[in-house]
Amino acid sequence: MDWYTQPQQSALFLDDEEDPDAPNDELELTSSKEFIVYLVDASPDMFLPLSEEENSKSTFATVISGIANELKTRIISRDTDEVGVCFFNTREKKNIQESESVYVLSELGVPSAQLIRDLERVGETFEKDIGSGASRAVDVRESILYNALWVAQAILRTGTSKNILKRIYIFTNNDDPLENTNPLVKADLRRTTIQRAKDAQDLGIGVELYPFNRPGEQFNVNIFYSEMIQLDENDEVGFMTNASNRFADLADQMRKKMFKKRVVRKMMLTITKGVEISLRSYAMIRPATTSRSIWLDSKTNTPLKIERSYICADTGALMAGPIKRYQEYSGKKVLLNTDEIVEVKKITNVQLQLVGFKPLECLRDYYNLRPPTFLYPDDEAISGSTCAFIALHRSMINLQKFAVAFYGGTANPQLVALVAQEEETDDTGSQLQPPGMNMIYLPYADDIRPAEKYHADNINHPKRAEEGQISRAVTLMRKLDLKDFTVYQIQNPALQRHYAILQALALEEEELPEVKDETQPDEEGMKSESVVSAVNKFKDSVYGVEYEQEMAEAAATKARGSSASQKRKAATEVASKEASQYDWNDLADSGKLKDLTVVELKYYLSANKLPLSGKKDVLLSRILAHLGK
Repeated sequence: MDWYTQPQQSALFLDDEEDPDAPNDELELTSSKEFIVYLVDASPDMFLPLSEEENSKSTFATVISGIANELKTRIISRDTDEVGVCFFNTREKKNIQESESVYVLSELGVPSAQLIRDLERVGETFEKDIGSGASRAVDVRESILYNALWVAQAILRTGTSKNILKRIYIFTNNDDPLENTNPLVKADLRRTTIQRAKDAQDLGIGVELYPFNRPGEQFNVNIFYSEMIQLDENDEVGFMTNASNRFADLADQMRKKMFKKRVVRKMMLTITKGVEISLRSYAMIRPATTSRSIWLDSKTNTPLKIERSYICADTGALMAGPIKRYQEYSGKKVLLNTDEIVEVKKITNVQLQLVGFKPLECLRDYYNLRPPTFLYPDDEAISGSTCAFIALHRSMINLQKFAVAFYGGTANPQLVALVAQEEETDDTGSQLQPPGMNMIYLPYADDIRPAEKYHADNINHPKRAEEGQISRAVTLMRKLDLKDFTVYQIQNPALQRHYAILQALALEEEELPEVKDETQPDEEGMKSESVVSAVNKFKDSVYGVEYEQEMAEAAATKARGSSASQKRKAATEVASKEASQYDWNDLADSGKLKDLTVVELKYYLSANKLPLSGKKDVLLSRILAHLGK
């Protein structure tokens, strides 16, 4: 495992505090900002259908749509990046260098709603305003791609900071940009064009190709572009596949927050007295949240500066200094400043103290109370930390052990498990996960509570599932197993709708973009015969075969009872209304109560919730008794 000798891997978790003069091969990993120029071919072949399907969009329209969608994503995920859009092989020219057949639609700038609207409209007005001007005559004596690279490089020259990643994305379906060039100068133009791309790369500008196939033809990257982007002939097939996937990602990215890996905090791992390793910690998973709201002036729409002042409640005077806190002790107020309060709360000065080691089988899954923190060595604070970290890392992997340490945080000090993580790569050598250590926050003894005691009383023991029920549950889980599942596949639907509304407002769209709720189950997949059978068998084993019928009968009984109750309530309300029209005390005193009919007497009884049974004499006696007569 030679990961510590390879700068492009060991620099994966460097943050914005790193040396801005880093070499170009590390620049991509340490940059906090990107400058990108989208270089789009506008030759006639780009306006051919992308596929043979009916109503298929042209390659040019597909590229423009993909760039527009990518800019919508970039506004959310990397709002400090700057982009520019440039067309080549055009009829009109628009650039500072006055180069032929190159049209700059947008100079370098932060992605904006106006740029996205311009891109979405360019497909309708392109032929009229810009036009495709590539000639098929063999007397062409200049390389338009050379001019386009020159203009794109000039656009990117505005970035003065060395800690900025600069890229040129080329979109084309022409695998030989010099196919119509005069044969007498074709070799020289090929050499100068390729050299222009290499010069840009020497200046730290990455050149990436997004190739497309013409109808009925396969893009051959070896004709011209393999030398320009320094691609081996054996990598042609893999490059074409990866390029297609990269453009699909460019066009289909969801609205999601893309958090860069920043240092959460720097800490010291104390091995023993006088032996410490400097570490950096990273939060691998964080919840995506909306950006904070900004108060704007209602007239000028400019951001407002919020200031807070404290006023004395007794005198009304403006307090200049910070508020002092106190603690009553022996009848006196002991004043404390902020530093003293922090010192009182601090349990220990040790940030991370090694306690010992235990076998990996002692670490249980349910010990993981919260997302772990990733640890990586830091040679800046203590020279040699990486070397010591590697020795510890290798030993823990070889012996299959994890380290137990005391994490002395001010808020919640606790024991943690340091688990060594090996590097993983795919077949192409790309890194899937970096080497390092995961710091897992361990529970204390009283944090682990058996669930059974919450489902049992002094007499009954908690019920245990039968073997048949367990077997049905296992079958159900296997049928509904999510293959290759990762949390990064699921986007927060509320957050996506929030960004969709902002996008509709910014772009003045009449309809909201469709937001797919990926938290909902796959309804089509759930309807498959094997899944339905597994669900029904599990349900029958737990609840019984007659469960649905029993529930339906219980619901019907409840409905009938509810209906009767409503009828009784309605009858009582009518009786109360009718009974209120009589002066019952006066009728009883004057002896006229016996002149009322049985129905009228029952109005009083119903209103006062008295029995209604019996003849008229019984009803009269019951009313008189209730009136106290």
